[in-house]
Amino acid sequence: MTILSDLSDDVFGVYVHWPFCLAKCPYCDFNSHVARKMIDEDLFLEAYRSEISHLAALFPDKKVTSIFFGGGTPSLMSASLVGAILDEIASRWGIDDKAEITLEANPTSVEAKRFKGYQTAGVNRTSIGIQALNATDLKALGRQHTVGEALAAFQLASRTFKRVSFDLIYARPHQTVTQWRHELGQALDYAHDHMSLYQLTIEPATAYYDLYARGKLSIPEDDLALALYDVTQELTDAAGLNAYEISNHAAEGAQSLHNLTYWRYQDYAGIGPGAHSRLRLGNKKIALSHHRDPGKWLEEVKKNGHGIADQEQLGSIEQAQEFLLMGLRLEEGINLDRYAALAEQPLNSENISDLAEEGFIELADPCRLKATAAGKRVLNSVIARLAI
Repeated sequence: MTILSDLSDDVFGVYVHWPFCLAKCPYCDFNSHVARKMIDEDLFLEAYRSEISHLAALFPDKKVTSIFFGGGTPSLMSASLVGAILDEIASRWGIDDKAEITLEANPTSVEAKRFKGYQTAGVNRTSIGIQALNATDLKALGRQHTVGEALAAFQLASRTFKRVSFDLIYARPHQTVTQWRHELGQALDYAHDHMSLYQLTIEPATAYYDLYARGKLSIPEDDLALALYDVTQELTDAAGLNAYEISNHAAEGAQSLHNLTYWRYQDYAGIGPGAHSRLRLGNKKIALSHHRDPGKWLEEVKKNGHGIADQEQLGSIEQAQEFLLMGLRLEEGINLDRYAALAEQPLNSENISDLAEEGFIELADPCRLKATAAGKRVLNSVIARLAI
């Protein structure tokens, strides 16, 4: 896998957040809202245009290398709305000819019918939120599709787009290693270039969190969760979809360029309710966050030309910690010189030596630090010890 320059100025991503869903999944803590009535797409388009214009004025002279429509459920957007947003991004910043343009999609039959329209609008990659391949777990996860619809939608997406991600959640309630091995094997019969395989986590302010707190929901204990993780690595490696990030697996050259922008701590602008940005302005790193409530966001955009709720200049330690947290998730690891430049001091050499002796990290070259296979299994604790 080619490692881009850690300080490349040629990478710039744009994230577009569509906040609406048909239903709220019980595990989801993303900024998503159930649409109770028909969404006025014209109203949202004007708001998106205003925010794009505002951010392009603040951070001009950018060439967009990746765009990601996330949510919520972006596949509820019309193809004309997606196309109009892409046109606005192109007119304000410009889009690289080789830009990766991804749209997250749910695999209901209704949404799958929109795939061709998205392709015509300019989307060249899609991420299909299948999440499970059995009816019981799909229902428990609050998904609106069947297994049959999911596989049919994935096949249609694969015929429409050159690049498609097959997305699953594992370490689900009552899931066994044998069940996951069978399910992942079935998924690998379909997936050809990219898989996002996330362990279920219980997040605050979700329905699952409430059930878990009341003892009504159980998830695999740590040993079983690690066994499920190990099976994930075993089967994806055997299929040639190596883990380039802790939860993401790809064939050579099929890594998500947009998500690499986040993990490599490069510049990206967020558009829409609840979106976030990390952007350099001179020698400063600016963090932006937008109003989460769609109605409030629309009001603020109409009044101010943008829906930004908070703007913060990140200090050196904050930048370095974010860089460490994101970068060690990657197979390629982090550049130690870049960490030192961000933090204005190097990582603690004793911590590095201790973790290396324990087999959790290694120096891939004199300036690049990465987690070993053992370290990835306990990555949060590895990062916590390095950050001291």
